[in-house]
Amino acid sequence: MPTDIKLEIAATAARLVVEEGLEFGPAKRRAVRELGLSPRQALPDNDMLEDQVMDYLQLFCADTQPQELLALRRVALVWMERLSDFRPHLSGSVWRGTATRLSDIYLQLFCDDSKQAELALLDQGVRYEVNAVSGFRSETVDTLSIHSHCTALNEDIGVHLMVYDYDDLRGALLPDSRGRPVRGDIAALRQLMDNA
Repeated sequence: MPTDIKLEIAATAARLVVEEGLEFGPAKRRAVRELGLSPRQALPDNDMLEDQVMDYLQLFCADTQPQELLALRRVALVWMERLSDFRPHLSGSVWRGTATRLSDIYLQLFCDDSKQAELALLDQGVRYEVNAVSGFRSETVDTLSIHSHCTALNEDIGVHLMVYDYDDLRGALLPDSRGRPVRGDIAALRQLMDNA
């Protein structure tokens, strides 16, 4: 049954997401290899994988993951406040609630001029690397990657600042296939933290 195979891929990928900090796409592809399936095998969608990640976390990480998630959200909030001029929105596993200490933080900045974010980091004495990644509409987006020390976890966390045009903000606020917000601003993050 194809659905059973997809569920097995999702379960294997969920373990890789939680235990190794892989992003969803690489985790699914590696799960296919680990299960000895054809590279052409149809993959589970992200909703199925996210459900499996939540199940895995509840089963194996219920005693540690909530504290790790809160620590990562606190680091994200600090950076969002530091970069508030650029309308930061948190996305990824730290936003969705599936992050562990192995997860990176993904912030999306919406700027009138893409160089403004770089200048703000330079003004604050922050070292960063520039990369290009695929954005939320599959376009190429400049990303400023930094390391930020998380005292609660006693380790450095990768923080990736994806720089979008201000005009992209409206499209960024569309919900996912389940009607949930895909990202949130400072107020939304604070509300998540208050309700945790």
